[in-house]
Amino acid sequence: MKAENINLVSPTIYIDKIINAVKCAREKGLHLPIIYNSNGYEKVESLKKLEGIIDVYLPDLKYANNEIAFKYSKVQNYFQTATSAIKEMERQVGAPKFNENGMIQKGLIVRHLIMPNHIENSKKVLKWIKENLSEKIYISVMTQYFPTYKASNYLEINRKITKEEYETIEEYINTLNIQNGYMQDFTQEDESKYVPKWQY
Repeated sequence: MKAENINLVSPTIYIDKIINAVKCAREKGLHLPIIYNSNGYEKVESLKKLEGIIDVYLPDLKYANNEIAFKYSKVQNYFQTATSAIKEMERQVGAPKFNENGMIQKGLIVRHLIMPNHIENSKKVLKWIKENLSEKIYISVMTQYFPTYKASNYLEINRKITKEEYETIEEYINTLNIQNGYMQDFTQEDESKYVPKWQY
């Protein structure tokens, strides 16, 4: 039906089923790229099971500081866990490869979300990517953060990023001479309007 890929979002708990399903589908002629769209907080031993199954890894690298990670996401040892996972992803699929239409077929793209009042965190994340991954790896810097759910409990992240924060990271990316990737445009649009009005 003209799909460009199959994008598995937050798929970690289904790894064993994914492996079986993809093997079965490929035996029946599936040739689309399989994308593993992940928050990046993954076990290396789990990812190793996926070698040869996943074509494209799309992980987040949100925090360079474990204290911030625990404060906002309640995860332990975030930075070491996520960076080890991302290195394993790179080992498996390498730098992005695109078809003649510019659609990714294989490779690693690392995403990072800029958070308000945490520009130094973003700089450290970007610096780690620059120093530890191939220059051919793509980086996707996202500016779409908006406070939702329990963000209002933390004054420092209870707003969108400012134009100044955006420009600071934009300038830092140029300073690092990062060659490949994307940076979302700065906007004051209220993304919260896209969040469903959940009813319980």
